[in-house]
Amino acid sequence: MTKIFIDGSAGTTGLRIRERLASRADLELLTLPEELRKDPSARADALNTADVSFLCLPDAAAREAASLVSSPSAVIIDTSTAHRTAEGWTYGFPELKGQREKIAASRRIANPGCHATGFIALAAPLVQAGLLSPEARLSCFSLTGYSGGGKKMIAEYESADRPSLYDAPRQYGLSQEHKHLPEMAKVCGLLHAPVFSPVVAPYYAGMEVTVPLTPAETSATPAQIREVYREYYRSGLIRFAESPDEGGFLSASAFRGRDDLEVAVFGNEERMILVSRFDNLGKGASGAAIQNMNLVLGLDEALGLVKGA
Repeated sequence: MTKIFIDGSAGTTGLRIRERLASRADLELLTLPEELRKDPSARADALNTADVSFLCLPDAAAREAASLVSSPSAVIIDTSTAHRTAEGWTYGFPELKGQREKIAASRRIANPGCHATGFIALAAPLVQAGLLSPEARLSCFSLTGYSGGGKKMIAEYESADRPSLYDAPRQYGLSQEHKHLPEMAKVCGLLHAPVFSPVVAPYYAGMEVTVPLTPAETSATPAQIREVYREYYRSGLIRFAESPDEGGFLSASAFRGRDDLEVAVFGNEERMILVSRFDNLGKGASGAAIQNMNLVLGLDEALGLVKGA
């Protein structure tokens, strides 16, 4: 039976992975006693005993954990930012052209960031199709539920005496140095990171990422972009939606509790918006990690995951 270890299982992503894997009869979850959870020797033993380990840790701790692995067969899936642009690590975005095969053969996989997932799903296919230049200067607006901030932010938002400012959406990443920007540019093949506006809102989970385009960024029409998405996303957990309109609105929480992602195109030839929607804890974190694990193990990549019809 395949042995799985989650290093950092008490965090939001680790807990969600454990929930998704708990009912899997084909897997054995290795656990450490509470008193050994941070013990380097015990963690090293688990990391080298397990067939697949998920690192659900802060960046520095993830680098330390990766350094403890000596077994050549041990697969490490890191959900932190630490290795997303690092040499020797495979970027865990199976739906990108040629990436599924690389993930299946890899022993070091870096799980994508949540905001980055939504942006890359929209921009990468267009760069590859020649509809966006690598020199394009894009912007990106991303709305997320507060669970994306981890246990501390969840506690803050769910506190009975939370500040009144938390009752409205709050923009952050104001310095334009958000930690997802390097992977957003590199994976898409862009020379410039987008102007990025992430916003956390007072709802638990769900993400809506928007990339606006005008003739200054592309000469492509909405119809041409729709055709690219229609052909590009024929398999995996990303799908193109012809008309996801909800009476003139798009809810950022429509994919809450799911592990798939939807892309869509709106507007006209003068002004259009590309939109992706998904769960920041699903395809934006734990769902993607499990999808990568399934690929490494030679299984159906959607096994144990929740997706729409």
